[in-house]
Amino acid sequence: MSSNKPVSSPNSQRKSWVPIVLILIAVGYVALVLLIPAANVFYQAFSKGFGPFVDTLKLHDFQVAVGLTISLALIAVPVNTFFGLCAAWALARKRFPGRTLILSIIDLPFSISPVVAGLMIVLVYGRVGWLGPWLLDHNIQVVFAFPGMVLATIFVSLPFVAREVIPVLEEVGPEQEEAAKILGANEWQTFWRVTLPNIRWGLLYGVLLTNARAMGEFGAVAVVSGNIAGKTQSLPLFVEEAYKNYQTESAYGAAVILGLLAVFTLVVQELLERRTRIKEVE
Repeated sequence: MSSNKPVSSPNSQRKSWVPIVLILIAVGYVALVLLIPAANVFYQAFSKGFGPFVDTLKLHDFQVAVGLTISLALIAVPVNTFFGLCAAWALARKRFPGRTLILSIIDLPFSISPVVAGLMIVLVYGRVGWLGPWLLDHNIQVVFAFPGMVLATIFVSLPFVAREVIPVLEEVGPEQEEAAKILGANEWQTFWRVTLPNIRWGLLYGVLLTNARAMGEFGAVAVVSGNIAGKTQSLPLFVEEAYKNYQTESAYGAAVILGLLAVFTLVVQELLERRTRIKEVE
């Protein structure tokens, strides 16, 4: 009586090891590049107890840096959310000459180095920039002041909302909005009752990414701020300055705050992605 059991070939046995090897390589790479350095930051911050960390939280320069970072995010996020919604609706609902060019311009912050972005702002708004003489005549300081930091933060975090909302609008299509208008809804009612519910998860995801980038930006802000402690020093700049001055406890403590922000961002991102998948299944 013949057996019906399949005979595994040497090739199939070798192939079965391929996914395991690839997973181990991926996990090892992520651990080496991301997990181990991140864990080391937390270890160094609390290796001498919670005292140094609490002392860091009490530093005046640290508190100013935190307040400045929050202020930058509070300005950049609403501005880029409004711009992203307007740009996404126009690009997803309209077809016009130059549409591809506008999409490329929106993506510029993804491809331009943040340091170059900061230099661009200096060349436009600095003392010898295009608008520098006019700003000096009107006693307006942009570079090495808070307005320049705001401009740099807005620039680097500009694309996220638009890039998250555009695919959602294109996938949903204009049919529901057109039906609402036929039933008598005006533009504002159509947006609040039809468009916004359809894009809310993509919009929240874009806002979340915008906030994370705004609060964690270093390069562009470093160029335009002057990095003046207690005045124009954001939290990432505080970390860099404290580390260079061998104030390791302060540097690691501030880095922990930024790390917790990143962890919070990842948690909320995962929750939004799960909610989105549930909605797609429904």
